[in-house]
Amino acid sequence: MNSTQIKCLCVFSVFAIIGFGPISPGCLIGMYIVITRPNWFLKLTDNLYDNPVTPQATSINTPSKNLRIKCFLCLLTLFIIDIAPVPVTPVIAFIIILSRPRWFYRVIRGVYADIG
Repeated sequence: MNSTQIKCLCVFSVFAIIGFGPISPGCLIGMYIVITRPNWFLKLTDNLYDNPVTPQATSINTPSKNLRIKCFLCLLTLFIIDIAPVPVTPVIAFIIILSRPRWFYRVIRGVYADIG
């Protein structure tokens, strides 16, 4: 486990605690990231994956705009589900942070694909 994983787990632990209210901070931040695509999140993802997969293995066939729309709709759905008393988004984030699946890295690279 690298230091970025530990920091992300700490942040999402706080989100899990404050996520028992009607607002899911993880989803709101995720929607912000999909819309604005800040540079810090791409760097965070690279640090999280420590040894990122080569660019050839990260190609995704969906255009960036369509992928961003799909990601936004998924996060909006999670935001609505998180209104229930049990926070779902932090649990999903824990799984992604701990397992670091390749599909997540490919999706992030796809969201940032058309930024030069």
